[in-house]
Amino acid sequence: MNEVIETILKRKSVRVFEPKEIEPEKKHLILQSALRAPTAGNMSLYTILDITDQKLKEQLSETCDHQPFIAKAPLVLVFCADYYRWYHCFRGLETPDYPVRKPDTGDVMLAFEDTVIAAQTAVLAAESMGIGSCYIGDILENYEIHQEILGLPQYVAPVCMAVFGYPTEGQTRRRQSPRFEVEDMVFENGYWREKADRMYEMVKKREGKSRDEMEAYLSAFCTRKWNSAFSEEMSRSANRILTAWKECGE
Repeated sequence: MNEVIETILKRKSVRVFEPKEIEPEKKHLILQSALRAPTAGNMSLYTILDITDQKLKEQLSETCDHQPFIAKAPLVLVFCADYYRWYHCFRGLETPDYPVRKPDTGDVMLAFEDTVIAAQTAVLAAESMGIGSCYIGDILENYEIHQEILGLPQYVAPVCMAVFGYPTEGQTRRRQSPRFEVEDMVFENGYWREKADRMYEMVKKREGKSRDEMEAYLSAFCTRKWNSAFSEEMSRSANRILTAWKECGE
């Protein structure tokens, strides 16, 4: 097994960090690696916010579903989908005979993809240097608040956040969360409904639950994740982003 595959397979989320700063050269490598991520048309449709202000970290730890460990992380990066750069660059070409369209839904989706790919590349780069990380999807909530405190212009939206630091010994020893099997998640040449309809059995196997335990487990999981207030807020914010990009007059 080569080092790249080993890094990918051993990674797990880390939420408790040693009180130790990340060396500047390693931080630079994490950011440099993110910029080498695959990107649509070589446009790099994102901006990375390096959050170094402690008060801002503490504010984000509250607005992102009240998670105190965010404020304790040595490195906090917010990955923003960004069409502000290119749109305003293209606007410089505009004439009555050559109109430049405004960003639309497809552009939002493409920028989101670019942004997440860059974030994952940063996370794996960090892992390869012994630096743990944890994604904070809650940055997608409270869009208007995050737009204000991060000073985001139109056509820029926070898509994901990742916090980084050296894991404690306890975090290093902690077991990985289980994943589904390749044969259950990979369909050949199209969508296999018969495989997808095995989700109940897939969860039962992954979590090591008996059939008698499954109803209570699924009910609790649905309440905690699917039917939760933060899931509804995340959808509201995502819809607000789409609407804002379409309605923007700039």
